[in-house]
Amino acid sequence: MEKLFVIFHKLLKETDTRFFRYKYADINWDNRMIGITGPRGVGKTTLILQHIKKELDPAKTLYVTAEDFYFADNRLLNLAEAFAKRGGKNLFIDEIHKYKDWSKELKLIYDYHPDLKVVFTGSSVLELRKGSSDLSRRSVMYHMQGLSFREYLQLFHQISSSSASSAYSAYSLNDILEHKVELPELEHPLPLFEDYLKRGYYPFALEDDFETRLQQVVNQTLETDIPIYAGMNISTGRKLKQLLAIIAQSVPFKPNMTKIATALSASRNNIADYCHFIEEAGMIAQLRNATGGIKGLGKVDKIYLDNTNLVYNLASENANIGNIRETFFYNQIRAKHDITVSPVADFLVDEYTFEIGGENKGMRQIQNIENAYVVKDDIEQGFLNTIPLWQFGFMY
Repeated sequence: MEKLFVIFHKLLKETDTRFFRYKYADINWDNRMIGITGPRGVGKTTLILQHIKKELDPAKTLYVTAEDFYFADNRLLNLAEAFAKRGGKNLFIDEIHKYKDWSKELKLIYDYHPDLKVVFTGSSVLELRKGSSDLSRRSVMYHMQGLSFREYLQLFHQISSSSASSAYSAYSLNDILEHKVELPELEHPLPLFEDYLKRGYYPFALEDDFETRLQQVVNQTLETDIPIYAGMNISTGRKLKQLLAIIAQSVPFKPNMTKIATALSASRNNIADYCHFIEEAGMIAQLRNATGGIKGLGKVDKIYLDNTNLVYNLASENANIGNIRETFFYNQIRAKHDITVSPVADFLVDEYTFEIGGENKGMRQIQNIENAYVVKDDIEQGFLNTIPLWQFGFMY
């Protein structure tokens, strides 16, 4: 256990606390057991180390990763017991899905050690949600996605919105529709917005070899995370990679399950499941119709890559501007709102209809629709029912 403390304190010393992700303010850190999920590379580890450094007593706190060789010969439950006996109060477990029977042991830790607070994270959203259903009475779950355009401006360029009373402030959808977004520090947002679309969604873009690292995230997600924790064999993992390649070449992609099944030499009945797995892991986003009123019940109308960085990395030949615009809008909106396909335009968000386009996009398509807006790229300021696309990057 001593080695675990040494590693933890080294990581804590190296943790930067100048910038906090949007999810930090949303989490009720007083809960006894907290789960934080999200795709690989969005900053979950940094988030929990920042909380420790900012708020907790390191002498009563321990951070471990379930990937550590320590757990080849030691149980998580035994670690928690030994830590509690030493006066430990806060146990943080990273990459929990790498630990066999993690859900069962977390339940036992919760029941056996009422004075111990536990926070766990994991990159494989699919497996964590499956396991977290068993922890529903004990843990509070939070999901985190990549950087918003607002966060990118703060982290990459130290630019904050004028209304920000703290690093976590953002604008509501109504604020954006009422033209309340103000950014006096940034006279011309479009050049930085273009850079964000290419490399601003993942915090590790600040480091070298972004494209290579993003490819590694994709490969690890498809070849390791999903197959192992969804009980798939290696050949099925390869089919996931083939499926993502098909989607990347065609986005926005209107799914034809029969054609996809033929291309993958797979059962048609499995394709919807494969798409669901890849979506849960943060690689694609499926736009559904409004059947049933909530996400997940409607029929899939289009499939997008999850974010614009993936479009430029995986589908550079198909990175047409229309696809980029729709992918960005869908990605940023969904963090706070349910979004479905509109029968007359591109998207339906709550009672609002949105048509996405360039600076020359007209109102004709939505002119007789109540609560309808044209979202235009390549403009700096909005007017009436015309909203700049980049401003939707300030929702979280």
